[in-house]
Amino acid sequence: MRLITITQDYYGLTERNAELARRISAVARKLGALAVPSAVQTVQVTVDVLVGRAVIPFWRALLGYQDRANSPEDLIDPQRRAAPFYFQQMDTPRRQRNRVHIDVWVPYDQAEARIAAAIAAGGRLVTDAHAPSHWVLADAEGNEACVGVAGWTGPEPSRS
Repeated sequence: MRLITITQDYYGLTERNAELARRISAVARKLGALAVPSAVQTVQVTVDVLVGRAVIPFWRALLGYQDRANSPEDLIDPQRRAAPFYFQQMDTPRRQRNRVHIDVWVPYDQAEARIAAAIAAGGRLVTDAHAPSHWVLADAEGNEACVGVAGWTGPEPSRS
């Protein structure tokens, strides 16, 4: 089963989704089924762009995706099965950094374990300046990924 919130203004895993997953897991336990709350997540691919209108049509055609309503910087799978693509506007090219990264949202109580596992697997913490909404990690070659908290309701962080 996949739980995700898709509205005109939001695509991702909310706290409501995480709570519903916990309830489903509790029922599954009572029925003897295996519950794995640590597997609750949603993933987004983020592409840094200088001129979004120049690259978004390519990705839309290549992926067979469509524009997300009211969000010209997002493309989504019309079948809602694959990760959305977000095109993050940059003012200048990034030097020494990747231009594509993965965003992974997990429930708040899973974030610390996910970050620790990624670091133990050879990653490193780039910044926790936006915590607790999200942390930026990197692999051994410096390719970045963000771990975000599902349903974060604090101040809107800048996307990194």
